[in-house]
Amino acid sequence: MRKIQMVDLGGQYQPIKEQINSSIAQILENSTFINGPEVHTFQKELEDYLGVKHVIPCANGTDALQIAMMGLGLQPGDEVITADFTFAATVEVIALLQLTPVLVDVEPDSFNIDIAAIERAITPRTKAIVPVHLFGQCADMDALLKLAEKHKLYIIEDNAQAIGADYIFQDGTKQKAGTIGHVGCTSFFPSKNLGAYGDGGAIFTNDDDLAHTIRGMVNHGMYERYHHDVVGVNSRLDSIQAAVLRAKLPKLDSYCDARRDAARKYTQAFENQEHIIVPKTVSRCEGICGTCDCHVFHQYTLRITNGKRDALAQHLGEKGIPCGIYYPIPLHKQKAYADERYDEANFPVTNQLVQEVISLPMHTELDNEQIAYITAAVLQFVNN
Repeated sequence: MRKIQMVDLGGQYQPIKEQINSSIAQILENSTFINGPEVHTFQKELEDYLGVKHVIPCANGTDALQIAMMGLGLQPGDEVITADFTFAATVEVIALLQLTPVLVDVEPDSFNIDIAAIERAITPRTKAIVPVHLFGQCADMDALLKLAEKHKLYIIEDNAQAIGADYIFQDGTKQKAGTIGHVGCTSFFPSKNLGAYGDGGAIFTNDDDLAHTIRGMVNHGMYERYHHDVVGVNSRLDSIQAAVLRAKLPKLDSYCDARRDAARKYTQAFENQEHIIVPKTVSRCEGICGTCDCHVFHQYTLRITNGKRDALAQHLGEKGIPCGIYYPIPLHKQKAYADERYDEANFPVTNQLVQEVISLPMHTELDNEQIAYITAAVLQFVNN
């Protein structure tokens, strides 16, 4: 059996090796390292794939979130509501811009932001909501759009983990994750479903004026060289990363299919286990159906309910199986973001999840032998 990895970027590279190597060699020959043809072509190809009017590439996913908030004109003191159970980048940029982060609880099944908790947190100072499409599927965008319209709020989608996923509206129509709110943001960190070989990110919007503003902001506020019309930053996707992403983009749907197939096999192996809760999809179907395009399984995350999650992680390590705990500490308990406004009683789900969640290896190169070995190791532990 091949060595099990949490993410197998080397294996994914082999089928696209010649294309990537050729593209990078051409960039080296032409020396078009910044804002070269590969970047502009990738931008257009991603716009076509997502069905969105504007893609603005940038240096990383954290920058994408920050620039989106800058582009919307949010001001110091404005409140921005987001999920307590996520990576720190989401709240980090809120704090950096001197906005006021408001953390709320998440749903126990989808791990996504709790709509009722958002509504309770809205005040006259609230200006935006940042739903994080965690682990590969969208938050409840039907409800979020209604809530945002009712209270005149911006929706900034943190789509770092769900690129390629479809959101299925209540009327049956579909739209790509990250293109539904006022603005969407993604990361091309190497381990993402669409990953570069370094840092990278992008911002999506259908708003022409907002897109124009953001295009200047990512390049020092310039629309014309040495003319700085808005306060900007230096955040550009380089040509080599764009070349890697161009090679991978046509394969994104097949990558997502491979992840869904692995997820189905995991779920089948863990059915009817008393102390294991498997991931749930939110597209009004049971299990992971044959056409389940609502979840792209950036992570396959179990809940271990008998208090032995950490012991399971140790057991898997002893078996040579990597795993991840995303996330071990809620944001409201992090030293940088602790605030006397937060009441522990308002975070029952998050506080439980951080004790229970464990993510198994999930990538495009998992094979049946590896999945069988991983699931057997989990079952051996929970049934012992």
